[in-house]
Amino acid sequence: MTPGRLTPLLEQFDFARRRLTDRMTGPVVDSGDANGVEVGPMTDEEYLWEPVPGCWSVRRRSDGPGPRATLLTGTGEWGRDATPPPHPSPPPFTTLAWRLTHLSEMLTLRADHVTGSHTLTRDDYRVSGDAASAVAAFEAAATAWRQALLSTDDVALDTVGHSTYPHGSDPDDVFLDVVWWVNQELLHHGAEIALLRDLFRTRRR
Repeated sequence: MTPGRLTPLLEQFDFARRRLTDRMTGPVVDSGDANGVEVGPMTDEEYLWEPVPGCWSVRRRSDGPGPRATLLTGTGEWGRDATPPPHPSPPPFTTLAWRLTHLSEMLTLRADHVTGSHTLTRDDYRVSGDAASAVAAFEAAATAWRQALLSTDDVALDTVGHSTYPHGSDPDDVFLDVVWWVNQELLHHGAEIALLRDLFRTRRR
């Protein structure tokens, strides 16, 4: 049975996931006031749109990293702009593609470090170079994370280091705090992605 403390966090995760997926694919997204808003599916042009100069994005490895980035994370033909700490200041503006692949990578790796091999790193994650693949990757990542949560009991929720995810403070955190943080990341980046879709739709041509 799902621990009672986990139930509201699962419900929040499911709502935020559905809202983001609908926002990226359409045909309708929940506006928040029970009225549906029509949206079209995200295009490749929109996915890779750089609204300001010097954006961090996802790029073909043959093109190399973008401005102020020193490497492309992930595996495959595409990678995501990055640099080892310390990160550039002020931080670069990141594209919809950067934000979505970051979110999907985080979910995939955290699921692996809860119920999987406990070995995956950013270098193992396959970065998507087109919108359809990126949306599918997000759905797969969100499903994997939710399945990891369903395997959790009350003891695990109170366990420090139940998640061994290496790119955050998870090994030092109580797992219930990690679950809360992942929801915050989904809500945060989901809102950013929604705003970038709105800006792309209304941009000057």
